[in-house]
Amino acid sequence: MRRAGILLWGLMAPSSIREHGVIGNMRSAALVNQCGEIDFCCFPEFDSPSIFASLLDTGSAGSFAVRPAGGQATGTQLYVPGTNVLLTRFQTEETVLEVSDWMSLKGSALGHSIVRSVAAVRGDITVEVLCRPAFDYARVDHSLEQCSNGVVFRPSSSSQLPLRLLSDVDLTLDGQTARAMVELKAGSRAYFVLGTVDTAPGADMAALVEADRIRTVDYWKEWIGKSIYKGRWNDAVTRSALSLKLLTSEEHGSLIAAPTFGLPESVGGPRNWDYRYTWIRDASFTSYAFNRLGLVEEGLRFNQWLRGRALEEGENGPLRVMYRLDGSNDLDERVLEHLAGYQGSKPVRIGNAAASQLQLDIYGELFDSIYLSSKYGDAPAYESWLRMKEVLRWLAQHWRDADEGIWEVRGGRREFLHSRVMCWVAFDRAIRLGGKRSLTGPFDWMEQCRDAIVEDVHEHFWQPDLGFFVQSKGSREIDASVLLMPLVRFISPSDPRWLSTLRAVEEKLVVETEVMRYSSGSSVDGLGGRESGFTACAFWLVEALARSHQVDKALLLFEKLLSLASPLGLYSEELTRRGSHLGNFPQALSHLALISAASYLDRALDHPKMTPWA
Repeated sequence: MRRAGILLWGLMAPSSIREHGVIGNMRSAALVNQCGEIDFCCFPEFDSPSIFASLLDTGSAGSFAVRPAGGQATGTQLYVPGTNVLLTRFQTEETVLEVSDWMSLKGSALGHSIVRSVAAVRGDITVEVLCRPAFDYARVDHSLEQCSNGVVFRPSSSSQLPLRLLSDVDLTLDGQTARAMVELKAGSRAYFVLGTVDTAPGADMAALVEADRIRTVDYWKEWIGKSIYKGRWNDAVTRSALSLKLLTSEEHGSLIAAPTFGLPESVGGPRNWDYRYTWIRDASFTSYAFNRLGLVEEGLRFNQWLRGRALEEGENGPLRVMYRLDGSNDLDERVLEHLAGYQGSKPVRIGNAAASQLQLDIYGELFDSIYLSSKYGDAPAYESWLRMKEVLRWLAQHWRDADEGIWEVRGGRREFLHSRVMCWVAFDRAIRLGGKRSLTGPFDWMEQCRDAIVEDVHEHFWQPDLGFFVQSKGSREIDASVLLMPLVRFISPSDPRWLSTLRAVEEKLVVETEVMRYSSGSSVDGLGGRESGFTACAFWLVEALARSHQVDKALLLFEKLLSLASPLGLYSEELTRRGSHLGNFPQALSHLALISAASYLDRALDHPKMTPWA
């Protein structure tokens, strides 16, 4: 099976992670590589089983290629400015071929579809089309049959929806693959629409495809046009915002961490996770990013979703670490043994066992998000506020507990500094919210908890002989999550203890642009191997430096990080010392941290005497 797949598709090693664009419609997403091939897509929802996953294996795991015939052509990619419509251009001395890719939006006449339009911009060109989905993570076979204007891929399992590929060119059936060899004259084009079988083929599909392209371009331009960001890094911030919107559920308002699973934090290593879910941890970052850009509706909708989770009961307290987009929590972790993994990185996991962990920092992110959103929306309803106080009563009894922490370690629970600091954030923001919105008290017990946490952190996590705040109680290691201490206003950015800690981060965790989460020799995560620098941590360092009045150093680091973006301005979870991208892609947290750093750095440069608390 593997050998047949390789011969069929002529594939060598998978495309590098950074050599991809992402398209989506706030319901599903797909990665398109520079060879004009969709090599990763879960459909019809973000967290549905994959239909294309050759990025994690070979063509037998599913792929959809539209490219010049006759070889492994590599194109250049760009987005239509201000949109998530992707162009892949193949250019020679005599010819230019352009593939336009997008996903149809809600209400489209094309239904819920991946749309690919190919045009011979200059010269006559032969185009090769190969479409072979692999249903249910490449575990289910399918049959192929002709239909009006195309073909239907019908999976053998009734739990998987069939797909229909519509086109204005003839498609031939080759086993489980739909093929076409298209002779395009200069100025002509062809289209391919892959969607569920309820996609309604119109009388003039070519006109419908072009109308849908215009509709999609207009939607994205209108949406990003609402952004109030006018700073120095407009291109980077705009692409980050568009990517975050693409990863946001239109139906629920929640945001997935990334549209992929199984992309490794180190090639050949075991850290290969499924990020197609919504983490409570991203809450405050999301609210801050959208609100900072003036995209208030997205922040408010995510906050409404969060409040719904706070009304439920979790396995290890009032909240769960992560949820599916609809708020459900069936996230059992499984290994897909039949997939080879990206460049041999196994195991390939779906689901996420971290969903059952205890991570106390999420309460800080929850209340910070509620506090930030209250600036732009209504105060919490009476019943919601009563529930929030119940959550805080639980936290008052448990903030001293050991947990798995922000990095979701699998090496045993510890009393982590970051968890302790974010518990402080939960009480601090609740007190602030109550005062600003005249919510019911009493607040004295919240204040007692808040102050007790400050004393505990300075007594048990500050190590005078080391000169920094340590990762966990009793340890002598430093952790990059400490960079968030001044960002969440736990400590003054000019406090000597903080400045000493910041220097320790730079000395122990930073190599040029690579910012490690913790020491590579640490056993805290319970996993072997080495990981690369964490992208979000690098942007946190930029903001921490700027808030600590080291603006020039922050600016240089920020520009270096921008130079390491993918060709399309996207970021994965991790960046190596060589500038390679690893981990799931594109990563929401990386782009959220970029927006926060850019926003603060802009203001610091414009107003050198600005308070670091602004």
